[in-house]
This record gives sequence, C-alpha cells and structure tokens, in this order.
Amino acid sequence: MTDFLPKRIVISRTDSIGDVILTLPLAGILKEKYPNSKIIFLGSSYTESIVRVSIYIDEFINWDELKNDARAVETLKGYKADFFIHVFPNKKIANLVLKAKIPNRIGTAGRIYHFFTCNKKVYFSRKKSNLHESQLNVKLLTPLGVKNNIPLVELEKYFGFTRVKKMPLWLSDQVLKSKINVILHPKSKGSALEWGLKNFSQLINQLPEDKFKIFITGTKDEAKLIGESLPFDKRNVISLIGKLSLDELISFISACDGLVAASTGPLHIAAALGIKAIGLFSTRKPIHPGRWAPLGVRSQSLVFDQHCVKCRKRENCDCINKISVESVIKILRVLPL
Repeated sequence: MTDFLPKRIVISRTDSIGDVILTLPLAGILKEKYPNSKIIFLGSSYTESIVRVSIYIDEFINWDELKNDARAVETLKGYKADFFIHVFPNKKIANLVLKAKIPNRIGTAGRIYHFFTCNKKVYFSRKKSNLHESQLNVKLLTPLGVKNNIPLVELEKYFGFTRVKKMPLWLSDQVLKSKINVILHPKSKGSALEWGLKNFSQLINQLPEDKFKIFITGTKDEAKLIGESLPFDKRNVISLIGKLSLDELISFISACDGLVAASTGPLHIAAALGIKAIGLFSTRKPIHPGRWAPLGVRSQSLVFDQHCVKCRKRENCDCINKISVESVIKILRVLPL
C-alpha cells in the first residue's frame, strides 16, 4: 500500500479498443480513492478517441508519437508521474519508464523484463485465471492501496463515458425515434470468432421492418469481406461500413438502442455507453465471455452451449455459429421504442 497521496498516475495500455475500454475503470477507481490526482493514459492513436470519452482521464500520451520521439525519456520525465502502471506489457515502454526515473513502476511478475524495470510487481496469471479482464486489470492497483476484489457489477460505474462528441447532422438524422435503432457489427478484424454473415443476414430478414431500423457498421477493409452478402436492399437497412470515424461511431452508438456483435471494440463501446449490448461468444478459453463479456448494466452475452466439449478441450469449434437467430431476436424485441 502506498504511504503517500499519488499526484500523477500513468495507465499504459497500447493495444485494441476492447482491451482499452476494459482498462478504463482503473481511472475511475483511482479518481474515487485519490480525487485530487491527475490520471494520464498512454495509448495508441487508434484508441485515443475512446480514452478521451472517459471523464476520469485528464491527459493522453500518444504512444505512436512517443516511440518515435528522439527525446522520449525527457518527454516522459516532463509528465512528473509518481506512478506508472503497465497494464499491457511492452518492453520498450518499460525501459523508457525506467530511464525516466518514474519512482513507482507497477507491472506483472509474468514478464522477465519487469524484474529489471518495475519496482512494484503484482503476481497473477491472466492465462490461468477465471476472472474477467477488467478484474485482472484491477489487481495492478494493489500497490496503490486498492482492494482487488471489486465485484464485476460494481466496475460498470467506473467508465465515466460522458464526454461523447456531438454527431454531425447527417448522422443524427438517420436515427428514428419512432423505431428501435439497432447496430449490427458483423466482423471483428480477426480479433474474435464471428457469428457469421449468414446469421446476420437471417437476423436482418426476420426483424420486422415496421419496428426496426438497422445499421451495419464496419471498417473499409471489412466492406470487401462483407460484399453483398447482407440484404442492403431492404428499406430499413442502412450501411455505414467504412463511413464513420471513431468519434462518430461512439456518438452514433450512444444514440441507438442496441448493438449486436462478437467480442469486438464496438460491443464494448455499446456496453460502456449503457445501451443494450448483445455479445456473441464461444465458450473456449481464453476467449469466453467469463473473460471478455461486455461490461455494462444493459449488456448480455450469448453462447450456444455453455458446456461445449470441443471448447472445454480448447479445440477449434464453430459453436458460435449455432447461436440461434431467434435468441437474438427475443432480446431485441423487448427493447422499448
């Protein structure tokens, strides 16, 4: 436990959107315990828009810029941090932080280089744990006097996702108050097992046109993979694939009623923003919902078979494709207009 009040704390996570979102509760927890502290987040350019949505983040360090900075050590020193938390291990960052002489450097004991670069090591294994990713991240706050047994349902309140930018008019006009506005995000950029375009196509065809307005999202690269495999010709279907910046995607998700996706960034964005987030998962470790379920008061995870034999053996399995379209529709139908 720390014997003084931290003034400036850096949280470092430079990987993907979902991973970053499940790290952001750390900022809220620290702000609650040390309300006068300044919380700085070191992340990639790709996730900067996500990080800045949280009211608990005071400043952002762009890793893509810092790693190419000839004076990176001096730049880090300039932040005058007294604690640095390595949530996502990165050897180059660990060495820079050591050279910058940040006094308290927290990291997991599972990385050999942390024994030389971190002076406050936390002992746990992500691979062997049954805890949720967000709960594992909280363990890294132990040297700061934070109890690491916070229930999963309580972590939801620490996102602080209130700094959502205003949507451009052309985008806000797409949302109809007279219908249930649902986002379908069929692809995952290869980061997760997917439900399959056939299932998403059936879902679109079975949702009543007079009740639902459906938006398809994805990146420009995913547009090629999706092609014409979805019924874009339906009058209640709008394709936003490759058309939105991350800021626009965040604000658009916040204005809709629900989102359906596999274990992807947009799923976690929806959950953190408090809309209905339906996650489609395999039960295979370590990609199962016990580890990666969306964290939010209105989030829900679906699997085909909780006791899938292939998944238990960690074998390749397509059981996620067998999650019924009807089970998704059942959840969407009860969303209020």
